[in-house]
Amino acid sequence: MASSAHPWLQTYLQRIEQQQLPEVAASRGDLAPALLFQLFESQLQSRLLDLRSRLMQAKGQSFYTIGSSGHEANAAVAAALRPTDPAFLHYRSGAFFIQRSKQVAGQTPLYDMLLSFAASAEDPISGGRHKVLGSLALNIPPQTSTIASHLPKAVGTAFAIALSKRLQHDGSWPHDSIAYCSFGDASLNHSTTQGALNAACWAAFQQVPVPVLFVCEDNGLGISTPTPTGWVQQNLNNRPGLTYFHADGRDLAGTYQVAQQAADYVRRYRKPAVLHLATVRLFGHAGSDAEVAYRKKERIADELELDPLLFSTAQILEQGWMNPTELSDWVQALDQRLERIAEQASSRPKLTSATAVMASIAPERPVQPLPALPDAALRQDLFAFDKHNQGKPQHLAKLLNWALHDLMAQYPEIVLCGEDIAKKGGVYNVTQHLVHAFGYNRVINTLLDEQSILGLAIGLAQQGFVAMPEIQFLAYVHNAEDQIRGEAATLPFFSNGQYHNGMVIRIAGLAYQKGFGGHFHNDNSFAVFRDIPGLILLCPSHGEDAALLLRQAVRLAHEQKRLVVFLEPIALYMTRDLLQPGDGLWLRDYPSPDTPLPALGEPAVFGDGNELCILSYGNGYYLSRQAELDLRAKGYALRLLDLRCLIPLQLDAILSAIGPCSKLLMVDECRRRGSVSEELMTLLHEAKPGQFQMERITGEDSFIPLGAAAYQVLPSKEQIMASIQRMLGSEEKLQPQERRA
Repeated sequence: MASSAHPWLQTYLQRIEQQQLPEVAASRGDLAPALLFQLFESQLQSRLLDLRSRLMQAKGQSFYTIGSSGHEANAAVAAALRPTDPAFLHYRSGAFFIQRSKQVAGQTPLYDMLLSFAASAEDPISGGRHKVLGSLALNIPPQTSTIASHLPKAVGTAFAIALSKRLQHDGSWPHDSIAYCSFGDASLNHSTTQGALNAACWAAFQQVPVPVLFVCEDNGLGISTPTPTGWVQQNLNNRPGLTYFHADGRDLAGTYQVAQQAADYVRRYRKPAVLHLATVRLFGHAGSDAEVAYRKKERIADELELDPLLFSTAQILEQGWMNPTELSDWVQALDQRLERIAEQASSRPKLTSATAVMASIAPERPVQPLPALPDAALRQDLFAFDKHNQGKPQHLAKLLNWALHDLMAQYPEIVLCGEDIAKKGGVYNVTQHLVHAFGYNRVINTLLDEQSILGLAIGLAQQGFVAMPEIQFLAYVHNAEDQIRGEAATLPFFSNGQYHNGMVIRIAGLAYQKGFGGHFHNDNSFAVFRDIPGLILLCPSHGEDAALLLRQAVRLAHEQKRLVVFLEPIALYMTRDLLQPGDGLWLRDYPSPDTPLPALGEPAVFGDGNELCILSYGNGYYLSRQAELDLRAKGYALRLLDLRCLIPLQLDAILSAIGPCSKLLMVDECRRRGSVSEELMTLLHEAKPGQFQMERITGEDSFIPLGAAAYQVLPSKEQIMASIQRMLGSEEKLQPQERRA
């Protein structure tokens, strides 16, 4: 035996030669001999890859050693599915991945996985960015989750597959596919898992098709914490709308048969099911995990005897295809082959620059022809519900609603989803009448769970829809922010741009809501989005820009597959006036659908003053316009920038818009700490050190209280005026005609 072999392999070979294997018990199913050997080979390859990864780590060639040892029964589950069934995998699914590779011609799973272990730039899924199980050809989007945060999008994908059939939409996966997702017993306790299971059951209870197969791979441990005996079955069994199956991972034929039954049930009835798969965890949680620190040696030794590979080996020998010596020689030859492949994979190029690492965060995609704009006759019918308002200036909420009508007519793949968005039209009526025009398959009322809403959106995006979820209030994002940060934003990065989550997340938020208080309904912080690579955040302040920016957001999601957050200032939804009641100065005309869009990140400029420039957005821009009107009467000539695109800030466009102004005032309605004005000041100082005199007005580092007290912690028109007068001189300036005199 080669000296480079892992100690477990040496012991395994001795057991084969001495026939010290468990007795083959009666199985719950039958396997054709050829399939039995194929599954055994997948199991063995997965195990030897785990061992090879640890040997590579000892030589500094591998960087991630959480393996699949003890979970290899998932190879039988893979065999029971179709390769066109999208699979969202638990990280102990090496055998599943290898077995699925055998269902699609031209695959090289061993080399591919070793490239991933070695963090090679030639790794075909992540390009060296992570050790993940994923493949575009195998319909396995890569997952990095350890807490089952991929389950909501698996449910969303299942819903999207069924929706595709109803809408006759050709998506990424066939209409008869089912979504598959696996997770561990410890992750069953996570709120994300419980939310995903609940969402699937909630839909199924109402006869809404959700063809998803959950597989809980139960090894009885969450790193060092044991799972209570019987807990998984009690938790999963008898849930309304969820059918429960159970299999023992030591019984390969039985696992295959039960997995077939579960998959056939989901495929036939388009309802969710769960397969509770008994497994065992071998060699600790990961390579660095010393099990003896928290488990008795006797218990560890006992579980080594439950190794599913030992039971499969006994079955192979019982078939009589090979005698022990022949099997031992075959196993050694496979291990030596893996050693040679590992050496080759370890020598392949790595990522060597920040540019290379970041290339997949937001890869530039080819320009695509846009869908045709709706014709005049269609638009006349579409807007008949509101014909008395056509041609008149309107507030932000109304123009957003009109823009949504036009966009949904132009892009048949747009699907809206969220709480109360159908008949009610949302809390602020922004989506009213859309369900009447486009139906309940494109305007979807969801359950009250932001994780599930965003998971649905991710599933829709991966099935080729342009998803447009609505989050009712900005602070509600915090209930589910990892669906944006850890799932939607990371997928292009960890798939080398092969997978994406192009969508537009509409969020009502920001402060200045009269009579509202508290963290949830009057929140002035979007800092949660500011450190997410690849995310775009747009924020309009009036209706015309709202329509244009929403069209830009949809184009970015449709063509460039970008993740866009569209932040809508609640306090400006219905605002009509600027200074006096009835002046109508904040109303805008609706821009026709063929109106050119602004360049991404191009600020809107108001005024041509060259002494002082105000940079703001949302409610801050509205207040700045109020201040400008008052100061204009006193002779001040100002320049105002509405940033509109808050992530990423486009510095060149901002500098160009600032023009000759050397004094800058930033009006930022968010908190002083963590606000976008921090970044803006830093960027301007770094780009033009010493050129600008800069000040900023921000909200206080406080939550928003109820009633009039809210205005004690938010910027005001008076603060803006006082700061400008101080920066430019406190005396009133002469009127233009007085200057000329």
